[in-house]
Amino acid sequence: MRKALCAAVASLMLSACGGSGGDTPAQAKQDGLSMSAETGRTDGTFVHGGGEVSFSSHEVEPGVYRLEVRLRGMTLTGLMDPASGVSTLDGFADGSATDTQLGDADRDLLSAFYGALNAQLPAGDAAAPEAMYLRRAVGLWAQNPSTVDLKRTVMGEQGRGYTMLCSYTKCNGRQTGSCGGVYNWYSYAKHDCNKGGFDYAGNQQIAQLGDHTTCSGDEFYLNGSTWVCGEPDHWSRPKVMGICFGRCGGGCGGDTQYTLDATNHDGCVRNGHVLASAYCDDQFTSASDDELFAPNCY
Repeated sequence: MRKALCAAVASLMLSACGGSGGDTPAQAKQDGLSMSAETGRTDGTFVHGGGEVSFSSHEVEPGVYRLEVRLRGMTLTGLMDPASGVSTLDGFADGSATDTQLGDADRDLLSAFYGALNAQLPAGDAAAPEAMYLRRAVGLWAQNPSTVDLKRTVMGEQGRGYTMLCSYTKCNGRQTGSCGGVYNWYSYAKHDCNKGGFDYAGNQQIAQLGDHTTCSGDEFYLNGSTWVCGEPDHWSRPKVMGICFGRCGGGCGGDTQYTLDATNHDGCVRNGHVLASAYCDDQFTSASDDELFAPNCY
């Protein structure tokens, strides 16, 4: 945050220092999301815990959107062409324009920003496209591991780049109403890591997709005949369910794309690994086009 400096000239002292002859601390900005929108353009600022994000997303030609997000001395950019399923992403340090990488503090701020966008923007396709693609890109950046380059091209095509799993998310992904107590398991959420490959049973989970019961933000897994709170670490094909399993984006997000690659990424970070684990990099990159381009399930 910039600090005002007192000048030697009395008139500047009055304006810059309030006439007191000494520095006046700058007033802290209030936490929250400030956003303005007009046809084809969304921009604004977000303040959280002393960190600030400035952002813009605008339609540069029909159906093509340019995104810019600035935070903590870096700029994240994206040029998204949903019709062709191609996006170019980049991230660089302000001033030097050199390549940079996201750290934990950056991801935390982006995650908070993503949550604020989800709370303020209409869900799914009801959001203006430039705002929806901003939200999707922020959700992707908020999960970007430090071991995955920010500068990359993301390409996706349904059936090739991504595979939809909407049929596993009945009742809008919630186990309520007529879906209460009805299970629709997907086999398997799987990954490869230092424990073994995709075929290793310990790297596979039988997942209940959708937004189901949770215990303090954690998962439930079946241990014998009893549901237990927590995350089994590389068990042999346990049954698991929890908050928005298989859904693109951090948490439950504002969009509702349930896909094969997103399910596998969840099956990695919820199976003995953390969100930014390098062991889950290949699942993250495979799910990137799902996050940006896959259609909403409901």
